[in-house]
Amino acid sequence: MAGRGSRLRPHTLTVPKPLLHVGGKPIVHRLVEDIAEMCQEKIEEIAFIVGDFGKEAEEELILVARALGATGSIFYQDEPLGTAHAVLCAKEKLNGPVIIAFADTLFKAEFKISDTQEGIIWVKKIEDPSSFGVVKLNEKGAIIDFVEKPNEFVSDLAMIGIYYFKSGEQLKEELNYLIENNISKGGEYQLPDALRRLTNKGVSFVPGEVSEWLDCGNKAVTVETNHQVLNFDKQKGKELIDSDAEIIESVILEPSYIAKGVKISKSIIGPHVSIGQNTEISNSIISNSIIQQDSKLSKLILKDSMIGSSVIANGKTDNLSLGDYTEINDAV
Repeated sequence: MAGRGSRLRPHTLTVPKPLLHVGGKPIVHRLVEDIAEMCQEKIEEIAFIVGDFGKEAEEELILVARALGATGSIFYQDEPLGTAHAVLCAKEKLNGPVIIAFADTLFKAEFKISDTQEGIIWVKKIEDPSSFGVVKLNEKGAIIDFVEKPNEFVSDLAMIGIYYFKSGEQLKEELNYLIENNISKGGEYQLPDALRRLTNKGVSFVPGEVSEWLDCGNKAVTVETNHQVLNFDKQKGKELIDSDAEIIESVILEPSYIAKGVKISKSIIGPHVSIGQNTEISNSIISNSIIQQDSKLSKLILKDSMIGSSVIANGKTDNLSLGDYTEINDAV
């Protein structure tokens, strides 16, 4: 998770993308919860591979691990040298069963990880695989190859960026081999090259197909992901409106997440809106949007919008993307 999150700016100028909230929780928090649900054994440690996020962000990541009863640790990728290089930055943690996950995607799956499996690669069946890395299967359903952005049809099972290895030591050996022998593409060392070497050595990877693959790469898809996770949380019966929220002469359309300390007056909120702590909203109509904490919004008509923290906005508009500490008045 060391990338800059350029496609999600201005929201990632002040907050690392994995710590942006969707449905009231940081993306990375939801990701590790989803992974934990599939593990038959307890997750003992979570290693976060980051860039220069700053001390406050690192402390928040440690708290994410602690919330799952795990120990958190921080490692740094100082240069963007590819996914294989990124994983190897935490090489001291590549021991025993290991799950690798890229922290800009969420998923839903119905299967459990079994220690009888040597490896699992999470995949999603898609209509147009030409823009993704896909896996090729043999007649027994085992993965035999990995193809990046195929020009011709190879498979419709796209890799979503989550992998299980029964032996972290084997993975570490292949990652080191790529670095030591300078096996790279465009100056970057890629994880699928290590996967291919493991497969060629007889390690059996099976596809773990997910029912939902939720992207958080840019503003539009992050708002859509917020929409979906609110649906999932409602289906699970989770309480989405904090009892401390103050709602005056307003209508809340479910599912919507409203955090502690929120004040809403003379407004219609929802469906599919997430509002962070201590935000105040008045005389507004807001649907299908994400609003972070400590903002003050009034006289707005918003849809499909993403509003950062400590934003002050007054006026009438339709679709906004405002980073932290922005102020607008009488927006059109």
